[in-house]
Amino acid sequence: MTYPRTAVISDLHGNMPALEVCLADARERGVTRVVCCGDVVGYGAQPREALDLVMRLCVPAASWPDGAPLAPGLCLRGNHEEALLSSAEDFNPKARAAIDWTRQEISEGGGRERGYDYWDFLGDLLPAQVDDVAMFAHGSPREPVREYLLPRDITDPAKMRGCFEAMRRDVCFVGHSHVAAVYYEDGRLYQPKDTEGPYSLDLGPGRRAIVNVGSVGQPRDGDPRLSYVIFDGATVQFVRLDYDHEAAAARIRAVPDLPDYLADRLAQGR
Repeated sequence: MTYPRTAVISDLHGNMPALEVCLADARERGVTRVVCCGDVVGYGAQPREALDLVMRLCVPAASWPDGAPLAPGLCLRGNHEEALLSSAEDFNPKARAAIDWTRQEISEGGGRERGYDYWDFLGDLLPAQVDDVAMFAHGSPREPVREYLLPRDITDPAKMRGCFEAMRRDVCFVGHSHVAAVYYEDGRLYQPKDTEGPYSLDLGPGRRAIVNVGSVGQPRDGDPRLSYVIFDGATVQFVRLDYDHEAAAARIRAVPDLPDYLADRLAQGR
């Protein structure tokens, strides 16, 4: 079976200007499947619109917005979805304020019946999934919802060993930290700086890899451009794209219940 050309996206955070640019680019690059590693919502001002797209793109009967079919996609539960479904007590005050507003917006902003659709979708999300080639998680292979993987962790052998021992495939795609990187089982770390690849992961015994795809909606590596990955079953391509972060920030500032800090950070990539 030929592996579908897959866009792996994560941490959309209700940022529609970024998501729309990302998806348009993915389609232009011949993507035939979309996988989301979670955090569709949180922070941003358009959680319902982001959910509407993900509920069309990242499901078994997936299609582009114009109706063109896609291979079956999937979406995972991130820590922001988990906070919506349970509690945001461990979030910082700014993130907690965004969750509280998002919960109300999902329930009431699009009408009661559509609100039920959103909650049904969110409630069914799994923390990790696999296909024939890859594993997908939000945070890490061993703690899919909440564990961060950051470049400094490559110097923590115990943490990295625990993550690789939990892998169910030779490659695992994650998000959560909003920092794009490739962590290799042999201790190597690769951090892309621009649109790069495609290049082979060269997977095999002792050569497994964890690929952090970065963030579409809120990059945190000092680069405000959105980040996502294209995977064809053997090679990966990192994609960085400019988008109108000022428009995304303006939408956040227009919502009184969302802290301005969430808008300000978009231009900084932090």
